[in-house]
Amino acid sequence: MPYAVVTLANRPTVIFSAMILLVVFLNACTAVVGAGATVGVAAAQERGIKGRANDLNIEALILKKYLNAGLKLTATIGVEVYDGRVLLTGATKNLKLSDKAVKLAWSVASVTDVINEIQLEKGTTVTDYAHDTWITTQLKSKLAFDKNILAINYVIETVNRTVYVIGIAQDQSELASVLAHANAISRVINVVNHVKLKKKAFE
Repeated sequence: MPYAVVTLANRPTVIFSAMILLVVFLNACTAVVGAGATVGVAAAQERGIKGRANDLNIEALILKKYLNAGLKLTATIGVEVYDGRVLLTGATKNLKLSDKAVKLAWSVASVTDVINEIQLEKGTTVTDYAHDTWITTQLKSKLAFDKNILAINYVIETVNRTVYVIGIAQDQSELASVLAHANAISRVINVVNHVKLKKKAFE
């Protein structure tokens, strides 16, 4: 049986295909599964099961538009979606590329906001990527083991040692703890907060 080989040329297509399958899977879980780890985690998130599935769908559609644009956006721009809010990260000196990424993201239905955090400076080297991955992993671990933080409500991205956080905090105290964890990690030079506070029942 032949094996599929993932190369730099076809990697974006493979990623997009995998995301589509994940969206379909989550939608199926929403309709059929009454219990289970995947549904349980999604349900525990502030955005809920449908919100999680909708965010994955938005992300997949944005990546598809990037692929169709043929501008190698998937290799330069990172896309994270939480509760309909799109966070674009990455690093490029090409302003037109950045503007195109924002425009395409806004063209997807159900998008409520596009947060442009694309750094218009130097690109990201292999060493930078390794540092960024280490920082992101460290922060996710710290949030997961902090019993006072609902880590599943946060999405973390790191570019050139700048940490970007998006999601929903239970209250100001929890948010402060999340940001404190991020700032305490070595090699982090900046923390950018795009977290919203959870609305109270009477709001």
